[in-house]
Parts: sequence; structure tokens; C-alpha cells
Amino acid sequence: MKTVTKISMMLALTGMASQTIAQETTPETKSRFSTKNFRTWSIGAHGGVLTPYTVFRGENNDFNTPTESWGYGGFIKKQIIPSFGIQADFLAGNVEGLRASSLVPNTSANALYEGSSFKSHIEWSAALTANFTLANLSINKENGYFSPYMKAGAGYMSSNAEVINAGPSRGYAENWFVPVGAGFKIGISRGINLDFGYDVNFVKTNNFDGVAGSSFDNFSYGHAGIEFALGKRQNPQLANYSALADLRKQTAAESAELRNALSTAEQNAAREREQYAKDMGDDDGDGVANKFDKCPGTAANTVVDGAGCALTVPREIIREKIVVTEADRRIVDEAIKNLEFDLSKSTIRPTSYATLNRVATLLKEKDFSLKLAGHTDNTGSMELNLRLSKERAEAIKAYLVSQGVNASRIEATGYGPNQPIAPNDTAEGRQTNRRVEFSIF
Repeated sequence: MKTVTKISMMLALTGMASQTIAQETTPETKSRFSTKNFRTWSIGAHGGVLTPYTVFRGENNDFNTPTESWGYGGFIKKQIIPSFGIQADFLAGNVEGLRASSLVPNTSANALYEGSSFKSHIEWSAALTANFTLANLSINKENGYFSPYMKAGAGYMSSNAEVINAGPSRGYAENWFVPVGAGFKIGISRGINLDFGYDVNFVKTNNFDGVAGSSFDNFSYGHAGIEFALGKRQNPQLANYSALADLRKQTAAESAELRNALSTAEQNAAREREQYAKDMGDDDGDGVANKFDKCPGTAANTVVDGAGCALTVPREIIREKIVVTEADRRIVDEAIKNLEFDLSKSTIRPTSYATLNRVATLLKEKDFSLKLAGHTDNTGSMELNLRLSKERAEAIKAYLVSQGVNASRIEATGYGPNQPIAPNDTAEGRQTNRRVEFSIF
């Protein structure tokens, strides 16, 4: 039975380790700051020294001389959170001691005392323990390399005791025990850790060593082993995961991206400013901005229309007394109310053409002068608003000139958000401030 138990345990551990290696070869790509997957299951195997001497019991054993024997075991662990997990532990081996304390060495019984001993064979033991990771000492690496821990739980075992010169041997019996331990793990690669620990097992019987003493027996197990995390290789092991190191890495990457984005935005803004200066300039000095000038390079002092092209027969300008009637003002007011542009553009919508045509007719018939003043709300940058208000005023001028109005009698100016007529803290106020004012004289 002992041989079958050992073979079964070794085959189980070997099979689980093979599964670990197979699972870790599957690639998976995760983006930054997405939900992170962890490996929470792990298995391990260990070997070490079993002895009846413990830090709690000291020399108060049923046998005065503890000896050391080899033990071995394994575990299966489920990590619940980075600092806490549940672990199933398995242990087998022999616990031995010499020189029964019930015998007093003297000249007549010295040989009996020296020859007394016990050997308790742990056929099998299984325990469920709570494992507490005290710290994950890693700041710069996502996977920690040194993790001290403590554990405690409850278990059940089957053991027998062979006693020499101190009483009859005890057959196999099953007893509860309480394992308490401490140790540390060292990460040697992603998902593989060396495990070093010291456990004290408090057996709920005073006859574990075959001699019924005055208190329950206990024994210790100092061990070293190896742990394998189960799951995909690219996922970190939850028990070893350092959130601080991972956050530093992700923040550094995000900072680099933001710097690149800011540099690109600054370059684009510089190009837009350069293009705006070029569009709104007047290279030939004819009073029409380059963007609206369809005849660039006009000679100085040439009379041009709203498109910047020379008038073939300039009309003689005769200044007369101008009288603006209420009917004239109604035509202009109606044009202002019906004036519509495409959103954030200077393109006049066709619904505004009819009333603008009446304004053009009025200017031609009565030879009025017209001042166009473009205004915006305070949404957006000052530079953008000044440009938009100027372009809209220029667009109206160009349309009126295309209807035969003298370009020299129209002045187009953009004031941006600098002359509000309503508060900009409400949607209605901002709508009121987005306007083009017509002033005839």
C-alpha cells in the first residue's frame, strides 16, 4: 500500500506538470489597461527533513534524542487574492527518535535506555491550509521574486509507530492534526518558484510516537521544493503579481504616447497657422483675401470685384446724400434673420440666397455702402473664432459682389467672440452671439 501511494502521488504530480507546460505555450495578446487575466492555480512538490523536535516543544518529548528522517509531499493551491490562497497539502515519511524519556539511564538500565527508539511512519496525510502572502517585494518587475508567507489549517493522517524497549508498537491509526508553518518563495522564471518552508504539525493524540505522554505529540518538517503555475504563459501568477511595477510600466508607455500625440498636434497647429496666414493675406493688395481672390496678381490701384478680378468698365462713383428708409432696413433685417451657414464653416446655405438677393438689389439701386461684421461665441480658440467670423463676412461679400454689387462699397470684418451681445454661459446666449451684422449707409 505504501508503494502504491508513492507511485500514485508521483504520477499525479508529473501529469499536472506536463499539463502546465502544455498550457503555457498558447499565445495571447492583451492591450494595455484592459482586463488582466491571472494564473490562480498552481501545483508543487517538495522534500525535506522530518523530526520530533519543534520550536514549540523543545526537549519535552517522549524521547530525548530526536533524529532526522527524509519526508516528501506536494500541494495544489488556488490563489483567491494576491495575499491569500487555499492550499491542499500532502505529506508522507518517517518521524524517529531515540532514548525514551520514561527510562532513567543508570548502570543497570543504561543499555535499555540507549537502545530504546521509535519510528512513526506517516502512510499518508492530507491537510487544507490557508496561505497568507506577507509581502511581494518587487517594485520594478511585474513578477515578484521574493514572497514570504505563513500558513495554518487542519488535516487528517494515517500513521503507525514501531517502538523498541519503550512499550508495545502501535498499529495504523488515523488522527486529526493542525499544520502551522512559514516560509518564502523565490521566483526563478515566469510561473516557476522555489519554495522553502518550515511546518509544525500538532497531532491530536498523545500516542503518535507509540508512547502515551502527558500532552499531544507534534513534529516538524523543514522542506524545499518547486512550484509550477497552471495556465497560459503570458498571464502573470496572481501570488507573485506586483501591481505597482505593472502600473509603472503601463504609465511610462502611456506617457510616451501622450508626448508623441502632443508633438504631432503642435506640428499640425503650426501648419494650420501658416496656412491661415497665407489664406487671409492679400498679396496683390486689391482688398480681397487670397482665399477668395480668383484673380491673384492684380496690378496696384486696379478696381476689382468681390472675387478680386478687375472690373472691365468701372462705374463712376458719385457720392450723394444717402437716405435709409424703414423699408430698406426691413430688407436687411430679414436677410440677417434668414442667414444660415454650414456648421463651423463659411459656406452659405441656399435658403439664404433669396433674402441676400434682395439686399444686393437694394445696394445696386440705391448705391448704399454695406459693412459686414462677423461674430462668434466663445466656444473654441480665439484664433479659430477670428478666422471663422472673418471668412463668413467675406463669403457674404463675395456673394453680393457676384450679384453685381460694387466690391468697393462693401467692408467685411471679423470680430470673433470679442463683441458679445448676450451671455455665453447659456446655449441661447451663444446662439445669439453667433451672427453677421449688416450696416447700410
